Amino acid sequence: MKTFTTSRGTRIQQIAGGRSNVFLVSGPSYRLLVDTGPQYKGTRLTGTLQNKAGGKVDGLLLTHTHFDHAGNARLVKETFGCEVFVHRSEEAYLLSGDCPLPAGTNVFTKLLINAFGKIASKKVRYPTCTAETLFDDQYSFSDKGLNAIALHTPGHSCGSLSLLVDQEIVLAGDTLFGIFPGNCFPPFGDNITQLAESWEKLLSTGATLFLPSHGWPVSRKTIEKNLNKLKL
Repeated sequence: MKTFTTSRGTRIQQIAGGRSNVFLVSGPSYRLLVDTGPQYKGTRLTGTLQNKAGGKVDGLLLTHTHFDHAGNARLVKETFGCEVFVHRSEEAYLLSGDCPLPAGTNVFTKLLINAFGKIASKKVRYPTCTAETLFDDQYSFSDKGLNAIALHTPGHSCGSLSLLVDQEIVLAGDTLFGIFPGNCFPPFGDNITQLAESWEKLLSTGATLFLPSHGWPVSRKTIEKNLNKLKL
């Protein structure tokens, strides 16, 4: 798994990959886990965290509450006793363990959701979890000794979040995808207009590296190119 380090020394470890990336952001005294992956990877995730984090996870930030991001939220909270952060608009989904699947953004994914969305949504429910901290536009972790800000970046879902670390690296959740070279457009998303606005917000941070929850790092150039296409 890869490790990224900012110029200020904040370390970002990719704890899990494959279907969904999970990242651990470590400052001098605070460790923040970003997402948890799907439920079936729960035991592996907690075992890796015991090894990589020495059993210390202070906070859990959910970029959104879809099953492949929040599936192990309750397990992580119960295992490490950490505080859970989520956007206010998705609190109810986390409490129910049942978040609606996003719409398709291309011909294939639209057909997929229309044909199997209702059936699939019943099969991807996960253990319910309570969040201690809810917020709207943004949340700063500076009082915890971590130079990081969670930003509301809707489009993929109503409460999608991205985490800006040291003004250099963004953990973008599903606001960006890194599966296909040169293309960061998510195959699923509820509001394309909001998504474009969120990309503009991420570019305005001045960050130079963007780490999505699916795939590989995305560059500023790729976001700019895809944003221009959306505006045509």
